[in-house]
Amino acid sequence: MKASVLTHSIRSGKFRRAIRLGLRSLWLHRLRSLLTVLGIVFGVCSVIAMLAIGEGASYEAQEALKKLGSQNIILRSVKPPEEQKVSNNQNNYVLDYGLKYEDIARIQATIPGVTTIVPARVMREYVWNITWRVDAEVVGTVPWYPTMRNHRVAQGRFFTDTDQRFAENVCVLGDRMAQTLFPLESPVGKTVRVGQQYYRVIGIMEALSTASKDEVMQSTSTQPAVDRMFIPLETAKRRYGEVLFKRRSGSFEQERVALHEVTVKVDRTERVVPVALAIKDLMERNHKKKDYDVVVPLEQLKQAERTKQIFNIVLGSIAAISLVVGGIGIMNIMLATVTERTREIGIRRALGAKRNDIVTQFLIEAVILSGAGGALGVLLGISIPFIVTATAGMKTIVTVWSPFAAFTISALVGVVFGLYPAFRAARMDPVEALRHE
Repeated sequence: MKASVLTHSIRSGKFRRAIRLGLRSLWLHRLRSLLTVLGIVFGVCSVIAMLAIGEGASYEAQEALKKLGSQNIILRSVKPPEEQKVSNNQNNYVLDYGLKYEDIARIQATIPGVTTIVPARVMREYVWNITWRVDAEVVGTVPWYPTMRNHRVAQGRFFTDTDQRFAENVCVLGDRMAQTLFPLESPVGKTVRVGQQYYRVIGIMEALSTASKDEVMQSTSTQPAVDRMFIPLETAKRRYGEVLFKRRSGSFEQERVALHEVTVKVDRTERVVPVALAIKDLMERNHKKKDYDVVVPLEQLKQAERTKQIFNIVLGSIAAISLVVGGIGIMNIMLATVTERTREIGIRRALGAKRNDIVTQFLIEAVILSGAGGALGVLLGISIPFIVTATAGMKTIVTVWSPFAAFTISALVGVVFGLYPAFRAARMDPVEALRHE
């Protein structure tokens, strides 16, 4: 028992001396050691920062898709390209395309598993409050729109079945639109003007993220508007009629689009894809031209997750190359150190040092370099995402595992790239080493 304790004490003392000797050796060549460490610092930093930026971008994309609902299927009216050409040549031509109320009736009557349907009609208009103006999309929809699209009311309320039945002139404004039109007061209870009609503001929708604005609220116009004003669908039908008029360079473009967007909710997630296929087949049989688009958020969410994995692999590979370059720098400096300290190695071997002692000494120095670089890289890598978020407004997410993995890889790089110089030093002939000048 005493012998084992003594042996452990001796080994522990040797290890501590090796660490002190390694630190002293690296300190003697401070600039060279610092430049070597920088390769590992930037490698580790790039691993953490790039993964954080990629994770943040992926999170925003997935949150935008989740806003659409994993059990939802979204149909949108799409103007066929050939119809676009005709409308440019004939000013009085009425374009008739897109989703119809008959499509909703067929889906409800023939496809099982459909629980709720939310129709929407979209008109591009200027919304006024005295002198303040917003180029917005006026969306005619139903009272259960916020529940179906996971877009809650932040202030006031959404319109009700009574508002819908009596075609009341009430509206709910988007968050940014409310701030633009009413910069100094709450818009709830006030009125806004659209054309010759006045609408009483009864609520404000919650703010959407950048990804949600870009991906969720896709406009039917050629130049999408971020801002939306919601009114009852029955009100939209009575105020705008069947044909929508659009001014284009002194002429009129007339469109007959019953519905621009229809959201279909399915009772169970596993039935979303089969129901989507059934809807596509039903639409193909009843539409002579491809004047609609079917979006399945569940499929897009799965695709986003696969894209995230590929994105992380690509970013991780690029950052790993930086670590390999840093490891090559460590190997290079350690080989130079072995050459410089040839006589020292010969003296230590002549005094009784074993090959294992020489290997341990040089490995410790390599690990100190990579470990110090890894620690600095972790600190810098965690700081950069916060700086990016503060300056660019881009969401970044530093996962728990990325700093740990980056530091572990940097330590392994020190061991792997320090092995060859360490074994080369240990294989030196003591006599030849002592003769070295």
